[in-house]
Amino acid sequence: MANDERTRIFEPTAPPKAEGRRDRAFLVVLAGTSVGEMYKLEQSRTVIGRGQKASIRLFDDGISREHAEVVVETDRVYLRDLGSTNGTFCNGARVSERELADGDKILVGSTSILKFTYHDDIDEVFQRQMYESALRDGLTKVFNKKYFTDRLESEFTYALRHSTPLTLLLFDLDHFKKVNDTYGHLAGDLVLSEVAATLSAILRNEDVFARYGGEEFAIICRGSDIEQGAVVGERVRKAVEKHAFVWNGTPIPITISIGVATMPPAVAKDSLALIALSDAALYEAKRQGRNRVWVHRP
Repeated sequence: MANDERTRIFEPTAPPKAEGRRDRAFLVVLAGTSVGEMYKLEQSRTVIGRGQKASIRLFDDGISREHAEVVVETDRVYLRDLGSTNGTFCNGARVSERELADGDKILVGSTSILKFTYHDDIDEVFQRQMYESALRDGLTKVFNKKYFTDRLESEFTYALRHSTPLTLLLFDLDHFKKVNDTYGHLAGDLVLSEVAATLSAILRNEDVFARYGGEEFAIICRGSDIEQGAVVGERVRKAVEKHAFVWNGTPIPITISIGVATMPPAVAKDSLALIALSDAALYEAKRQGRNRVWVHRP
């Protein structure tokens, strides 16, 4: 029969896409030294602690080397204390083992709080973007000054109570104003970004690398004494000196000057004093001719 305007042909269409399923388990840090950071629970066993073997390393007073673990079993997730000194708490109650539900709050140490939650892919992307924007410098993608100052304060307190070493490196780019004046601010931005990327690749995971302001950067070396800090400083200096910075086909020679100071309580009584010592060492490195590491020795 011939088709006319009253005839309609219906073709099957694909079913609508299902809503994103919130089936990915995460721990999100709500309080402590890594606020906003999120950890996907991809392994069957995830250890929380401050030791080298911990999957989630948190630096906080009262956290044991292997403090607690989160165990994923098919469709259930369990929190288990690993014989920690100060205990593991879930929603305010001390627990030895407990099945976790979406939204549960976990306290380890004196200030570190993690939230157990399920995310879909959209939630995950949004949470990571929020974390990056709050704690990272927009240009260089390393930590920003606020995160650095908060973290240095907590690291200083931890080192003081546990009598462990803590070293701070401050460095800035030599003659950076000349780079901006000669090649333009876009070239300067490129240099800053490449310095950050180059050094991020060679520093330890436990080191805190931040942009302190302008062309000045800071590195917190947890558990490192002054001699180890000097070694880190020299490695960082050489990495920048050897890197090929190129703008529109033109090489730009870049060097840095570094000041290193450590935390003997008799000299640095608080984190601001440690910054002042590192800054004084940085000034001396520049006064001595730049492109060098200067160590403050009490």
